[in-house]
Amino acid sequence: MVYTRKDVSTLTPSERRRFVTALIEVKRRGEYDEFVRMHIQYFVPDGESGPRTAHMAPSFLPWHRRFVLDLEQALRRVDESVTVPYWDWTRNRASTAVPWTEDLLGGTGRRSDRQVLTGPFAHRHGQWTIKEGITDAEYLMRDLGRSRDPIALPTAGDVDGALADPVYDTAPWNSTSAKGFRNKLEGWGPGRGAVSWRNHNRVHRWVGGHMVSGASVNDPVFWMHHAFVDLVWSRWQRRHRDARYLPAKPPGPRDAQRGRVVARHERMPPWDVTPEELENHSAVYRYT
Repeated sequence: MVYTRKDVSTLTPSERRRFVTALIEVKRRGEYDEFVRMHIQYFVPDGESGPRTAHMAPSFLPWHRRFVLDLEQALRRVDESVTVPYWDWTRNRASTAVPWTEDLLGGTGRRSDRQVLTGPFAHRHGQWTIKEGITDAEYLMRDLGRSRDPIALPTAGDVDGALADPVYDTAPWNSTSAKGFRNKLEGWGPGRGAVSWRNHNRVHRWVGGHMVSGASVNDPVFWMHHAFVDLVWSRWQRRHRDARYLPAKPPGPRDAQRGRVVARHERMPPWDVTPEELENHSAVYRYT
């Protein structure tokens, strides 16, 4: 049965409540923190040795497609009516708009320590304790818009710039790839600071707090954000119907990326699945 992922701004009060309840139950069962630990483990930057699958690599998109799908399946074991909604940050751009409402994700953190005090994921409710974090703090942190050094969310034009590239990815298959849809959407640009954060990366920085680290999964907005990134990938696939995941074959034996990136038909850790097998999600879910 194919199910539907909806724009979070269209969820009914009942759908919002069911989504939040399912997330908190997955957290209570101990499953949620396993997702946090997995993301930390596979957040391997260019400068570190070993294979890269989750970030700064061609498999960024299929890796997160499978990651979100695994969380979604955990939610649906709690409540089969629940799917992961997507947050279109090109449209819902204010720090007071959906999903930053009292009945959904709550709002920004307080200025002194970035602690989220509103919504169901505030630490004071005792249902969302951070166990795998960037500090010893047990509370969720945010800084929506970066209060001391403000930045804006990416625009529809920024996304269109990525969608226009007809090639999935290019050598050297990392954060320095100047061409290719994958890196333009993932958002590693030239320069330093805010000018280098684009699309996906800029959203993480805009949310702030836990979202700026490998422990970003601690913030439930992570899933809504990556559902939208996944939707953008789907739109790119429809626009460029003959384009495929690249590289099609592993880099050559003298290539610095040999053994560091996943080719189309290679297994993508930690799962026994290839990027090719994740290129088409139409048999599992669709987007409104």
